[in-house]
Amino acid sequence: MNILFLTYHFEPDLSAGAFKNTPLVKTLLSKMSSTDTIEVITTMPNRYNSFKNKALCLEKYDNLTINRINVPIHKNGFIDQISVFTNFYFKAQQIIRGKKYDLVYASSSRLFTAFLAARIAASHKIPLYLDIRDIFVDTLKDVLKNRLLKYFLLPFLKLIERYTIQSANHLNLVSEGFKNYFSYYRGTTTFYSNGIDELFLSDEFQNGLTEKKTNRTQIITYAGNIGEGQGLEKILPQVAKIVGNDFSFRIIGDGGTRVKLEAAIKKSNVENVELILPVSRESLKDYYRQSDYLFLHLNDYKAFKKVLPSKVFEYGATNKPIIAGVSGHARNFIEENFENSIIFDPGDVQTLTQQLLTSNPKEVNRAKFKEKFPRKKILAEMSDSILALLKNGEKEISSD
Repeated sequence: MNILFLTYHFEPDLSAGAFKNTPLVKTLLSKMSSTDTIEVITTMPNRYNSFKNKALCLEKYDNLTINRINVPIHKNGFIDQISVFTNFYFKAQQIIRGKKYDLVYASSSRLFTAFLAARIAASHKIPLYLDIRDIFVDTLKDVLKNRLLKYFLLPFLKLIERYTIQSANHLNLVSEGFKNYFSYYRGTTTFYSNGIDELFLSDEFQNGLTEKKTNRTQIITYAGNIGEGQGLEKILPQVAKIVGNDFSFRIIGDGGTRVKLEAAIKKSNVENVELILPVSRESLKDYYRQSDYLFLHLNDYKAFKKVLPSKVFEYGATNKPIIAGVSGHARNFIEENFENSIIFDPGDVQTLTQQLLTSNPKEVNRAKFKEKFPRKKILAEMSDSILALLKNGEKEISSD
């Protein structure tokens, strides 16, 4: 049995896609025979221009081949994404030319990798397993500001999205908030979420916080993408100015709106916000350990009411109180699973500052959460569903 495994990001890149799909490949291989193979097609590390790990274009092992495609330098803008995906699409087609596969798996957050997988599966007449980590078209409705572009582009992308989803023999959605959006899909659906990496499960992240607020400056850390989806420039500089030097904000990451955030910090004339370029995951653990709070924020878009950010699981593995400016499914999930958290509506500066100034950070034992959402367990179940489809080889139709 031969699996074609498509993922835009893979180790050693820094992204949710890489963190999920790299161990998934290893889990699949552990369940397959020595004569079965997996061929991964991905990109050279490109998540952040400011942090790039070295990687080989081609790696070959006994039953695993990893192809990494060089894509143009980009800044995560919409036009940039079209350019890099076009490059990825045609180079991937070159790599698979003349080869035979029994199943195509694709993990996709921006639709295009899933579309590529749908085209390959159709041309090879083999089953397709899609892992959908985000709803690209739904997000574009909010993100795209050009009305003319939105008017002509969105209907076209919606057709591509519907074709791609309906091509799948099995659909995995990382958030149960996506369920209603894809209600037209009639095949089998699962909801295997991102889960917690072993790297974060093995650490208690203690820094000695007590129930009483100490006299020292409280450290609030955000780690991740700095993009339109996070809207950090709309909340952090304003809050930092109001709460003053009792709090220090560490922003670790990079992305398309980092320039906006820098400008907002400068305009607010605050000195308690520190911007740090992306770091390795081992170094990130040290930053978490030093923190009093971990911060998460999503822009106030309707599409984001459906999502469940992977960062929730990473933060949840620590014993730190979480500050979350989210709504919808993500808010419900955090309220259900994390005590001692500060939750506010996206962009609500006043509520966040009030809660910060009156709360005391307290370390929380999240043993139950960590037992419930280990990535290893989730990926073991997900790999079983992939191999079941590979074995059956036919589209399963749900009864509802």
